[in-house]
Amino acid sequence: MGLISEVLLLPFAPVRGSAWAIRQVLREAERIYYDPATVRAELARLEEQLEAGEITDEEFDRREDELLDRLEIALHSADTTGDGTTR
Repeated sequence: MGLISEVLLLPFAPVRGSAWAIRQVLREAERIYYDPATVRAELARLEEQLEAGEITDEEFDRREDELLDRLEIALHSADTTGDGTTR
């Protein structure tokens, strides 16, 4: 029965392969987005922009809150996986 279903579903193989590739890319993008090191580096760049006068205090506060939220999610996720990695 497995062989028959594979033969019948063969025309959909490119779609299944594409869906798998999209899931892998999305998983990697999320891993990078929530990586604590990435978030900390973005916080450092944000502070440099504030000190250089490139952004206002309000913009700094808004973006800092967003980054700290991401960092909290990343650290919480690392705690729940139990192996020290995120997602």
